[in-house]
Amino acid sequence: MALNCLSSSSCLTIQSKFKTLSLNNNSSSHSSFATFKSLCFSNNLSNNVLSTGPLTMSPIQRPMRHSVVCEAATKKKADSAAKRARQAEKRRIYNKSRKSEVKTRMKKVLEALDGLRKKPDAQPEEVLPVEKLIAEAYSVIDKAVKVGTLHRNTGARRKSRLARRKKAVEIHHGWYTPTPAETVQ
Repeated sequence: MALNCLSSSSCLTIQSKFKTLSLNNNSSSHSSFATFKSLCFSNNLSNNVLSTGPLTMSPIQRPMRHSVVCEAATKKKADSAAKRARQAEKRRIYNKSRKSEVKTRMKKVLEALDGLRKKPDAQPEEVLPVEKLIAEAYSVIDKAVKVGTLHRNTGARRKSRLARRKKAVEIHHGWYTPTPAETVQ
């Protein structure tokens, strides 16, 4: 920033006054004039500093203005965000246990069906315990869908996967024969 003055002596006086001026109310920091990015000082200060010499300032009369001051409530935001974080963590743990239960039940059904499929002399009555496991898995999947842990399409897909696997085992052993689809003419 450069000061354009008419006489060099008044410029030196103003610059020396600016060198001792501190904007952050810290008397120990007397930095040079060039380090200030912007100067914003009151009417009284500017009259006292600039009234000596050829530079003078006169106060400008402005009309009375009514202003509305809005303050951002940062504390509320922080509390709200913290509460959301706590709720999300609770939901994450709850959903994680639900999903884990669904996976465990499906795994038990699929392992039982694989064991039944590999058994060469399996009887049709051996499907009954597997059907009970399937019913339990369906129940857990439906509950997970009901509370919103799983999407309803995901639940339907997983139930369908279990039913198809059971039907494949029944077809493999000959306990179920699919009827041929009729063609419409």
